[in-house]
Amino acid sequence: MKSLRVALFFLLTAGVQFNQAQSAPATAAPARLAGFTAQSSNLQRDWEKKFQDGIVRDNLRESMRHLSARPHHVGSAYDKDNAEWMLAKFKEWGFDAHIETFQVLFPTPKERIVELLEPTHYRAKLQEPTLPVDPTSDQVSEQLPTYNAYSVDGDVTAPLVYVNYGDREDYERLDRLGISVKGAIVIARYGEMWRGTKPKVAAERGAIGCIIYSDPQDDGFFNGDDYPAGGWRPKDGVQRGSVMDTDYPGDPLTPGVGATADAKRLSIADAKTITKIPVLPISYADALPLLSALKGPVAPENWRGALPITYHVGPGPAKVHLKVASNWDLKPVNDVIATLHGSDASEQWVIRGNHHDAWVNGADDPLSGMAAVLEEARVLGELHKQGWNPKRTIIYCAWDGEEPGLLGSTEWVETHLDNLQKHAVAYINSDSNGRGYLRTSGSHDLEKFINDVARDIRDPEKDMSVWQRARLSRIAHASTPEEREEVRKRANLRIGALGDGSDYAPFLDHAGISALNLGFGGEDDADQYHSIYDDFYWYTHFVDTDFSYGRALAQTGGTSVMRLADADLLPFDYTEAADTIAKYVKDLEKLLKDKQDEITERNLQLDEGVFTATADPHKTYVPPPHEVVPPYMNFAPLKNAVESMQRSAQRYAAAQAKWQDAPNSFSQPALAALNADLIQVQRTFLNQTGLPERPWFKHQVYAPGAYTGYGAKPIAAVREYMDQKKWKEAEAQVPAVGKILEAAAQSIGTAADELERLAAQKK
Repeated sequence: MKSLRVALFFLLTAGVQFNQAQSAPATAAPARLAGFTAQSSNLQRDWEKKFQDGIVRDNLRESMRHLSARPHHVGSAYDKDNAEWMLAKFKEWGFDAHIETFQVLFPTPKERIVELLEPTHYRAKLQEPTLPVDPTSDQVSEQLPTYNAYSVDGDVTAPLVYVNYGDREDYERLDRLGISVKGAIVIARYGEMWRGTKPKVAAERGAIGCIIYSDPQDDGFFNGDDYPAGGWRPKDGVQRGSVMDTDYPGDPLTPGVGATADAKRLSIADAKTITKIPVLPISYADALPLLSALKGPVAPENWRGALPITYHVGPGPAKVHLKVASNWDLKPVNDVIATLHGSDASEQWVIRGNHHDAWVNGADDPLSGMAAVLEEARVLGELHKQGWNPKRTIIYCAWDGEEPGLLGSTEWVETHLDNLQKHAVAYINSDSNGRGYLRTSGSHDLEKFINDVARDIRDPEKDMSVWQRARLSRIAHASTPEEREEVRKRANLRIGALGDGSDYAPFLDHAGISALNLGFGGEDDADQYHSIYDDFYWYTHFVDTDFSYGRALAQTGGTSVMRLADADLLPFDYTEAADTIAKYVKDLEKLLKDKQDEITERNLQLDEGVFTATADPHKTYVPPPHEVVPPYMNFAPLKNAVESMQRSAQRYAAAQAKWQDAPNSFSQPALAALNADLIQVQRTFLNQTGLPERPWFKHQVYAPGAYTGYGAKPIAAVREYMDQKKWKEAEAQVPAVGKILEAAAQSIGTAADELERLAAQKK
């Protein structure tokens, strides 16, 4: 679901906080693996080396070729064929595998119209053309048309208004220009925010329809040669995608419960995640006549794209007819679940997943990741036949229905929630994969762990580890001296927070299971996100052409699975998690101070007449309104809780170091009991009532924003209200979140007590 351009978040916005106490970074892998004794560490490294050497690039190529041979969206014949093909492969490799099917709402279009009626007539083609050089682009009868899933049906005619990317700040800018979108159809360009937020905000502002187009500045010729001469989106390329409201991922008719045969379903009219206004995506070739017909104010400079026109905002004289009608059917999603049973701790599960459904052929999204995951499973199966027996049970998952709204993974998690919360150690996700740098995001109890894994993986194009290359890239791309200094001094690279956008969300946000998202990217001179041209021909000519980085992803993901499955002591680290949460609290304090200063200054300028005096009298301009300056907020419950967490984390780290260095063997039953307690620590961050107004999201640290879609908004219970300038409501959430953090601190402290006792034991 998540494009590589969006995934820049993982590398460049992981957050900065300079810690003088940190030692200089260790560029080489530590001699002993965290969570292993000296003896088990040596054995583990031997098996991991065999695993990494066993990954074969040609197998990744062949898996992608087979899986992307035909369109395979939810409910299609080839989607089911792919699930059955993967099922057979998993069984061949020695996994206990089955397909788990859910019936979910998945609308497909039956009528789509975008038509310029005034001042001239133009009817949008709404079709991506076949290219002779691209052998699968002609599978028209099997391709989903260009549309946005979960757009409400509608037939509207109205003046057109250009709204830039269509976020809330863009509408505030329109307010300053004296322009309302009430009763209008808006046209927004893709980018900067999740597509489903665009019609959501438009409807809140009174618009009656929404058109989303791909501007070449964002993913077309502005960036490089367009397809097929180069890898970038051509003039008729269109980005499909879901516009389901992310307040409830999964099947819209069974929110919060699995879409099993006996599930009670809502009516479509009662489904809360379907848009309020009709929406369609178009190419920039189809957008050009519409935008050219607009007059009114010239768009602000940073609203102007790369089309050869003067960008006007409107409204008028452009008048547009928009019609959307869909077939609102239940369709099957087929999750492939493959289990390799553990030996000593089989009741603890390490879960690895990637989705297999696509909007069309989906070579990049998702099969570049799915092919790597399959190759991991193949080699693990081979190692198992050679005598490697993981301590913990390993579950490989090929999810269906991710593209429309995390359908397969969410329904599976909701169906098996109790068992997952009892048994799951961690979930490791991938999605798209390309060339370049390792990007990692996740729950920060796994930050040190994934840094250690990355130190053991070699970059396929540079003579260094993928960790070192990622580190040097962050130095090169740092936006401030402080950020650069932190990268140089900090022992581990920060990982980004997870929001939404791929199959990790139900595990972390809903079930409280520690999670990671892994992928490479940053050097791809190409983008065909959710287009018919995201296929095998395009990928093998313009992205990871020799599957070197697919191999690196398989090595990274599979090594992570092995290490979590085999560790004597689960390698969670809470020190960096506590430090990161402390940073999130400081961010809330800074946000409040910045808003107080911003509103105070703006109110002063309004009183001084600055806006009136500087407004061009020949242009319409409406000054912003006076606002109440945000009041003081008491963050003490959060700050006190964070301090408790930091103390507990430091105690646990000290006990962990003693255990790591102790020469004795330890009681296995006591160690097993401690590990069982450790997997519950992440659950203590859950509030069973969920976030205010979004009860499905139960984690109190990690969640997407209500208006960001993919992007994380840490401590969302407080942050969301602050962003909406609901200061009293925000402050009211502080004690509740503080209580959750105190519970987490106590849980970590209890684990520290147990580990201290364990470290003191003799053989």
